[in-house]
Amino acid sequence: MFPGQVRIIGGAWRGRKLIVPTLPQLRPTPDRVRETVFNWLAPVIVGANCLDAFAGSGALGFEALSRGAAQATFIDESSVVIKTLKETAERLDAKNADIYRANVPEQLHKPKKLFDIVFLDPPFQKNILLPTCFFLEEQNFLAKEAYIYLEASDFLQQNTLPQNWELLKQKKAGHVAYHLVKRLA
Repeated sequence: MFPGQVRIIGGAWRGRKLIVPTLPQLRPTPDRVRETVFNWLAPVIVGANCLDAFAGSGALGFEALSRGAAQATFIDESSVVIKTLKETAERLDAKNADIYRANVPEQLHKPKKLFDIVFLDPPFQKNILLPTCFFLEEQNFLAKEAYIYLEASDFLQQNTLPQNWELLKQKKAGHVAYHLVKRLA
C-alpha cells in the first residue's frame, strides 16, 4: 500500500524519507523542483507559519519545517493521506505540524496565526487552484506579505490571480508549471 517515497532535501531532516501512499491523484513535487522553490523561499522560511493544502506526501510542508519554519498546517481530503502524514509527523517528532482532513478550500479552519507561506498543489483535473487562491485572499487567511507557491498544468497569467498578488517567478518541469507569488500588503 505504501511503495512510494520522497526524501527531504535540506535542513534538519535532510535525507529522511517520507512515505507516499499509492493513490492516483498524488504527484509528489520532484526533488529538483522543491530545491528551486526552497531556494526562492530561503530568505523568508525561518519562523514562517505555513499551509500545505492538498498535502499529499507532505513533502512541501515537512521540507519547510526541516528548514526552520515555525509551524505547518497539512490538509488533505484523503483519510489515507492524513493517517500517513500523522505517522510521518510522529516519526520526525514534528510537534509543530497541525494535520487535519478537509476539502479545500471550503472546509479550511481559520488559522490562529495568518499564513506567511502557502503551498498549493491540487489535483489538476479538479480545477480548484484559482478558486482556492481567491478563497484564501477573501477569507483573510494570509499575512500582509505572504508567499504562495502554485503548481499547475500550465503557466498562470498575472491577470488570473487576486489583484494584490504579484507573480514573481515561474518555471516548468515536465508536465508541471510552478510559480512563486507574493501577496502585497
